[in-house]
Amino acid sequence: MPKRIHLIAGILSPLLIATFFTSTVLVELLGSHAAVAELKALVVTPGLWVFLPCLAATGGSGMFIGKSRKGRLVEGKRIRMPFIAANGLLVLVPCAIFLNEWASAGAFDLRFYVVQALELLAGATNVTLLALNVRDGLRLAARLRAPVPSEVRHS
Repeated sequence: MPKRIHLIAGILSPLLIATFFTSTVLVELLGSHAAVAELKALVVTPGLWVFLPCLAATGGSGMFIGKSRKGRLVEGKRIRMPFIAANGLLVLVPCAIFLNEWASAGAFDLRFYVVQALELLAGATNVTLLALNVRDGLRLAARLRAPVPSEVRHS
């Protein structure tokens, strides 16, 4: 059961961040202030109510599954996870809440766009780190083969 939870939550977490990121970029480029405000509201509710449990389930089930495992891949995932969690809880969540409040008040000023840029940077960072964890998880589960170093390959 923990492996299935980890699989589902581990796939949903980066997909949710990527969806928030892509939607934000598109609505900022193509949408009105009203569309931006609507998106910010959706990111907070229901977005955070889905994202935070997924992130927690990913981390918790990963620690449970990996507690007896050793190796480079497991260690990489262990090192990345605290950064992912801290970035999510200390940067992405507050940014989403503040941006939602400011957008709903029509406050599209420099402060809004500075925090928006910070949120996009933090989101891109988490998508990258989570994608690396997905890649390493697939390798651990033998569903993805690690690349053979070039000096070992035979022609």
